[in-house]
Amino acid sequence: MDARDHLSADHTPEAIARRVAAATQHSYLGDGVLGAIDGTVTTFAIVAAAAGAGFSGAVALVFGFANVLADGFSMAVSNYLRSKSDRQVVERARAMEEHHIETIPEGEREEIRHVFAAKGFEGKILDEIVDVITRDRERWVDTMITEELGLPLETPVPVRAGITTFVAFMVAGLVPLAALWAFGSAGFLASTIATAATFFTVGVIKARVLGGGLLASGVETLVIGGGAAVLAYSVAAGTKGLLD
Repeated sequence: MDARDHLSADHTPEAIARRVAAATQHSYLGDGVLGAIDGTVTTFAIVAAAAGAGFSGAVALVFGFANVLADGFSMAVSNYLRSKSDRQVVERARAMEEHHIETIPEGEREEIRHVFAAKGFEGKILDEIVDVITRDRERWVDTMITEELGLPLETPVPVRAGITTFVAFMVAGLVPLAALWAFGSAGFLASTIATAATFFTVGVIKARVLGGGLLASGVETLVIGGGAAVLAYSVAAGTKGLLD
């Protein structure tokens, strides 16, 4: 099947319906990717800082594991609160539009007319669009929320967003520590390799789901995460003398 055939297959009525339905739903991929990257960066930063300062692997393991739990929980709670806030914004907007439609329906009809006139519709077609939208109260409110206020109709479930972030943070964040623990004297090198592989894998997963070049996305994530690790190691190595 060539590229044109793939494109045609993506534009059948069934495929279009699935894609449009999916577009209105929140994807938790971003929560997972953010948690995985942050978990790997912060945990390996501790491992790198410990190595740069000349601390033992045991010290890195203790502080690293404490970071995975505490920072992962903190990030999950922050994402939960952000998601809850986003949902409350949409709920307030819906209540406000419901009140406006109930109080000044003609004014709200005129807003619908203005929105679609700005898109190029006019005359009888514009009248029909306004009539169809304002005939159904839920559709009317939904249109005002998305077109006038620019808000999404679907927001993430706060608990699910928080859990997704925490799990991704924990799984990815434990990779540098597991390698450090398993390889003894060669632990830092093993942790570095495992962390690099994790960064690259997260980037590839992101590209596979969202589209784009797998290699480019993997390298981009690796470079960004690796930069944080280099900074941590450099600072620790540069200030090592202060601890003597």
